[in-house]
This record gives sequence, structure tokens and C-alpha cells, in this order.
Amino acid sequence: MRFRDNIFGRIGMKLSSAGAHTPIRVTRQPSFSLTRVLAARRSALLAGGAGAVFFFVSAAAPGQQAGPPPVVVQPGAPGAPSQRLPNSTRALLPPQSAADAQFVRDMIVHHAQAIEMTAMIASHSEDANLKSLGERIRRSQTDEIRFMKHWLGTRGEPTVDSSRSMPGMNMPQATTMLMPGMLSPEQMDRLRQALGGEFDRLFLAGMIQHHQGALTMVQELFDTPGAGQDAELFNFASDADNTQRAEIRIMQDMLAKKKSEEQR
Repeated sequence: MRFRDNIFGRIGMKLSSAGAHTPIRVTRQPSFSLTRVLAARRSALLAGGAGAVFFFVSAAAPGQQAGPPPVVVQPGAPGAPSQRLPNSTRALLPPQSAADAQFVRDMIVHHAQAIEMTAMIASHSEDANLKSLGERIRRSQTDEIRFMKHWLGTRGEPTVDSSRSMPGMNMPQATTMLMPGMLSPEQMDRLRQALGGEFDRLFLAGMIQHHQGALTMVQELFDTPGAGQDAELFNFASDADNTQRAEIRIMQDMLAKKKSEEQR
């Protein structure tokens, strides 16, 4: 997974120049398709016109002196000329959205259940392809949990939400189902008791449900006004969306193949 900042990252900022504060937005093309959200944000950018600011920076080659200071350009409204702002112009990040931190805490719990599911594969399945897929999911989601905990810690946010319970800690069903796609205690019990082909089918169906829930959580994040503006979180959410969409397609194909083999 790549969580890289970009100078053209899709982050909301405020412009500070000669004591004035003007809303600005720097945009970049994300790596996943949320058509409705992106269309709305493109419209907002065009409507904002003079509210958008672009910083053009040329880096010096190793051993050479740094070039001139960055050029700060504020595009005008549609049909109006752009304006070059003073080199002293500075940009400030907007206040952190509470929805961002809640999304990350919820996704940690969500990922933890997926890891719990993959831990069953070794003793419950004989399918080499399923074992390979499960290991891929386990590693990627373990890495993502590590990133999410770091993201919360660097922002002074608690890692654990006291209103949620982690899987495997007597989590009541009502709490479990607060997050989209998570398996109920009954579904998890059925998975633990299944073996062989039955386990494979239940696992694939359950993980597809689980991944689809994560996609819903990402969509809800970007549907929340002011949320998802943090560059690192945007990269994380878009990469997670891409990865889980790809894994859903793989699991759907595997599940269809298993059902076809059983009908022969």
C-alpha cells in the first residue's frame, strides 16, 4: 500500500495573504471511482473559481542552487483572468474532521475481524488458492491497521473507541452490526464450525460481504461534508477501495467455480 503525500494532493486549505483568509482547494485525480462525489467536487471547484490556488514548484537538481521561490497562482472565476499572489503566501490546513478519526477507528475494528477470519483458513481449508488469498488479505490488513494506529497517534486521537468492542471480546451483535459488512456472531460461529468445502464457501461469501461493507464505509466517509480532506487518509481510503474491489472480483470468481464444481 502506498500512502504518499502529493503537492497536488486533494486537500482543503485556507490561504493567508496580507491578513486575508480565502478558501482554496488543490485537486488531484484519485485512484478510484466515486463518480457522484468527484462530480460534485469538480463542480464546487469550478464554482469556487477564484477560491482555487495552485503552487508551481521547480526542484533544483543535486548540486545546483535552488531556483526562484514558488509561484502562487489563484485562478479567476470562469472567464476571468488568473491572479499571481505574493511569494509570501502561505497555506494552512483546515481543522481536522471528527468523521476522519471515527472512520479510522471503525476501520481498525473492521479489519480486525477480517484477520480473525483468515486465521481460520489453515485449520479449516485444504484449498491452496484460498490459503494464498487469505495470507494476502491478512498481510495487507495487518499493515493497514499499523498505518491507521500511527495516523491516529500522530494526531493525538485515541486508537480505541470505548463505544466499540473488538472482535473476540464478547462483542454484542448490536455493536458488531454498527459497521457495514461485518459478520454477526452467528455467522462467525458457523464459519468456525465448518470444514473443507463448506468452510471455503462460507469464508468466500463472508469475506465478500465484509469487503463490500468496507467500500460502503469509504463511500460514507467521502459523502460526509469536510471529511476525507487529509492527504494521507485520502490515499489510504482510495488504495483500500481499489484493493478490496479487486479482491471481491477474485473471491466472486472462486465462489462461482466452487458452486459449479459441486453441481457436476
